[in-house]
Amino acid sequence: MTTTDTPTSPATALRPGRAETDRLAARVAVPTEGRERAQVTSPLTGDVIGEVPIGTADDVEAAVARVRQAQRAWAARPVRERAAVLLRYHDLVLDHQDELMDLIQVENGKARVWAFEEIMDQAITARYYARLAPRALKPHRRLSATPGLVSTREHHIPKGVVGVISPWNYPLVLAVSDALAALVAGNGIVIKPDSQTPFTALRGFELLEEAGLPAGLVQVVTGPGRAVGTAIIDSTDYVMFTGSTATGRTIAGRAGERLIGMSAELGGKNAMVVTGDVDLDTAVEGAIVASFANTGQLCISIERIYVEAPLADAFTEAFGERARALRLGAEQAYGPEVGALASQDQLDKVRAHVDDALAKGARLVAGGRHRPDIGPLFYEPTVLTDVTPDMALHREETFGPVVAVYAVADDDEAVEQVNDSEYGLNASVYCGDTSRGRAIAGRILAGTVNVNDGYSSAWASLDAPMGGMKASGVGRRHGRGGLLKYTESRTVAVRTKLAAKLQDPTGDPDGYARRFTAILRKAKFLPR
Repeated sequence: MTTTDTPTSPATALRPGRAETDRLAARVAVPTEGRERAQVTSPLTGDVIGEVPIGTADDVEAAVARVRQAQRAWAARPVRERAAVLLRYHDLVLDHQDELMDLIQVENGKARVWAFEEIMDQAITARYYARLAPRALKPHRRLSATPGLVSTREHHIPKGVVGVISPWNYPLVLAVSDALAALVAGNGIVIKPDSQTPFTALRGFELLEEAGLPAGLVQVVTGPGRAVGTAIIDSTDYVMFTGSTATGRTIAGRAGERLIGMSAELGGKNAMVVTGDVDLDTAVEGAIVASFANTGQLCISIERIYVEAPLADAFTEAFGERARALRLGAEQAYGPEVGALASQDQLDKVRAHVDDALAKGARLVAGGRHRPDIGPLFYEPTVLTDVTPDMALHREETFGPVVAVYAVADDDEAVEQVNDSEYGLNASVYCGDTSRGRAIAGRILAGTVNVNDGYSSAWASLDAPMGGMKASGVGRRHGRGGLLKYTESRTVAVRTKLAAKLQDPTGDPDGYARRFTAILRKAKFLPR
């Protein structure tokens, strides 16, 4: 089946039903009586799947106060007890994966195979931070200026209440995964999930409570960003945000006024380099996943491909043929490879970028059509060439199933074109010679670079940091740093009685100076 022939029939009965979404909506930390409610519609069919109350700044302040009370007792618990909650959550996610994928699909519209990607991320992230936290959070000895005379230890204490503002494209990963590290570090959470995808986040945190997380430690407040999001920044102790660069700049300014920390993964215009010595089939399959996974609505997906000139025509032809063969579908089952766009705004942006490029002379290799016969927000995987700098999609993030292919002369031109962007989130290099691929990767200005993969290798390497350079973000998720960013460092230095005597300059200042001059001449202290 191709994207241009017989369509896949839309799903006839969405899961979960209204009773389940109403139950989850009751968990929102907003009074329901007398409040307006926002409808949530499914991108798969356009049907209303539930409603959530519209929160206010006062609701956020009340939620933060409740979390502060619960957080004190949580922080006092041993780290291993907190980590045990994450390990139980790991098992619950795997046990409940079908219902979680139903929620993800019905809210976001993605194909089920990409919903399962979120299940995998939840499991490995919960396990990783559960195993890391007891080691990383215990007090560590640090070298003092006078070893043997002063004992110095570094402690990590929780920030307090962490605010999370999460997007719609990965409603489980970018809501709950970002909270897991903060929680095991001893913090509480106030989160505003995107208005399109509140139910997945609510179910994820409900499973955390089933795993043993204290009730009240996480508060979910639904509502518009200008009210709820702003109040979260104004009342919490640290902010984790995933979203647009423009919004990230606003949040950074507001957090800066309060002198609180923040971490943000922002926009990208991610690029792939394909060298002439690569196996063509391998590069094409890698580019298909890198460009069209999650319907292209992935912060680290590929939107630009630079192919060494001798291979460019063959690659473009094969890539376009493979893109045309991708199966679109609205079923909440494995089978379709491409799902819906998440909203009318996303569809409008994709269509505007493609129409603008075609009007200005770009060549359509594959796709380029809205598919309302499948569902209201379906758009074919689209491949373009002859894209020029005057076209919007040349530099702007499309965030949809659209990719442009360019021919380049050599590695130098490829690297120059990749780096010619305000963004630097993710990049990919497909190369027959791994050493050459590493060399190219080492010249690319991006927070993650994958060699012979599109994005998953770097993302799933949880022990390594993940984040953006330039306008693609500040701070990092994953790794030890992704845990310790949710803590404050406190240094405790204890001086011995002998040190007190040797280090007293008042009684014999001349002798004090001579003693320490001798110590400084001989000292060969090395940091740990």
